[in-house]
Amino acid sequence: MFAQTPQPPYTAVIFTSILSRDTEGYMEAAKEMEHLAKIQDGYLGIESARDDLGITVSYWRDEDCAQRWKHVMEHEAVQQIGRQRWYQAYKVRIATVNRAY
Repeated sequence: MFAQTPQPPYTAVIFTSILSRDTEGYMEAAKEMEHLAKIQDGYLGIESARDDLGITVSYWRDEDCAQRWKHVMEHEAVQQIGRQRWYQAYKVRIATVNRAY
């Protein structure tokens, strides 16, 4: 399902990852973070796909809203576990969407 985003501009946080072998608790945490993100100010939606390479794009009203989400205490705790256990490698990219069709 595609995220129902408004007319641009808005912010996209693109999280690309390769999982490690230790993924215990990963899916549960991902679901929890999606639910938590939905109640944050400025949240617009999320799109995610996972195979060997996982890509999750969350959409935010603006970069300030995306930055506040990064620092939600529960989100920070899960990020720490991800860095230590779940991800072999990852990248985060922040972009402003200027056009969508």
